[in-house]
Amino acid sequence: MEHKIALLGFGIVGQGLAEIFVEKGKSLAVDIGLNAKVVAISDLMKGSLYHPEGLNLAEALRVVKETGKLDSYPDESGLIRGMNSFQTIQETNADTIVELTFTDVKTGQPAIDHCKAAFENGKNVVMSNKGPVALAYRELSELAQKKGVRWGYEGTVMSGTPALRMPLVSLAGNTINEIKGILNGTTNYILTKMEEGMSYKESLAEAQALGYAEADPTNDVEGYDAQYKITILANVVMNGSLKREDVACEGISHLTPEDIQRAKEEGKRWKLIAACRRDGDRVIAKVSPESLPLTDPLAAVGGAVNAITYDCDLAGPITLIGAGAGRKETGFSILIDLINISRGQL
Repeated sequence: MEHKIALLGFGIVGQGLAEIFVEKGKSLAVDIGLNAKVVAISDLMKGSLYHPEGLNLAEALRVVKETGKLDSYPDESGLIRGMNSFQTIQETNADTIVELTFTDVKTGQPAIDHCKAAFENGKNVVMSNKGPVALAYRELSELAQKKGVRWGYEGTVMSGTPALRMPLVSLAGNTINEIKGILNGTTNYILTKMEEGMSYKESLAEAQALGYAEADPTNDVEGYDAQYKITILANVVMNGSLKREDVACEGISHLTPEDIQRAKEEGKRWKLIAACRRDGDRVIAKVSPESLPLTDPLAAVGGAVNAITYDCDLAGPITLIGAGAGRKETGFSILIDLINISRGQL
């Protein structure tokens, strides 16, 4: 059975997912049973395409790479151009909407409204956008359940590293009392370089030159990115009811070489740690720099890598380490959700 998909957004992640389908589409169908067919692409800047029988993804990738737009995608019988995102949700034959638009993390828009429109039209949604999950988790999950559709968001915390599915599926049966992690690769890279002797400013400049940090790095270095992610973990994994503003947040910009050296002398290492834990019937969370003993698994994680430790009552502490960003990695996070929707699994 074909799983028809519409992509809202055809930037780095959308193209990464399309590349996966081009490279592995046949094996995904034969080996895993995911017979995915992308029937629509809608991108605010690049244009939009819809064909109910499916699009030629290799051709879509080619024209975007060469021209930056979908305008020169070849005309063919049945092809429709110019649909906006909501028309793509409401008027195409897609079963699942893959929501990859540029979304304001402060408001969660337009992705929250895209989710609502999809659910109201009986369509699943898969996304890597943090905003809707951090800001409207209860409302959207209840609406999806009411409409009998699925909402996948594995990629919102650690990209293709299964930071949500592992505790929900593989660690099911445990009570997870605490979660703590390195959820931002940019800050971890900066702290690694500072330990090697660079200043904060030098480390940040190198992270920007390598593409790890944005020109305005505030979201990373002040902890806001990690704040969104730990809010998601607290609510999804620990059944909390936190809002982003409930999570105390402190970044790394005030750390000095002297702080780094002092931790070294104490046998410790600075990391930006996002943590949530149970406190009676509440869940509380915070983001702050911590000097961890070198025996802590998180202390050994260097560079632009993410890691997370789940404190389980039965399995004990389990640490997961992997990429927290990347074109193919985030594309894979979307694939994880599509496979599990296709299989009828969590």
